[in-house]
Amino acid sequence: MNTPVELQSVLVSDADTLSGAVRFVCTRVPVQALLDSLLRNHSVDSFLEGFPGVTREQVEAVISHPRFSGF
Repeated sequence: MNTPVELQSVLVSDADTLSGAVRFVCTRVPVQALLDSLLRNHSVDSFLEGFPGVTREQVEAVISHPRFSGF
């Protein structure tokens, strides 16, 4: 998955970290963890409790982006 330009302040991908998986900036938490959590009907609050390095603002930026609008 490529990082949408609008989310480059929130998401990053680096071949040397997590095999290039798209992750939240300043964390090792892949965005796929958020998507999987939401697909399992977990709340954003539940996700944030499990991944305290990720901010609510980062999550909101991702889920409000049209690419992820189904979540």
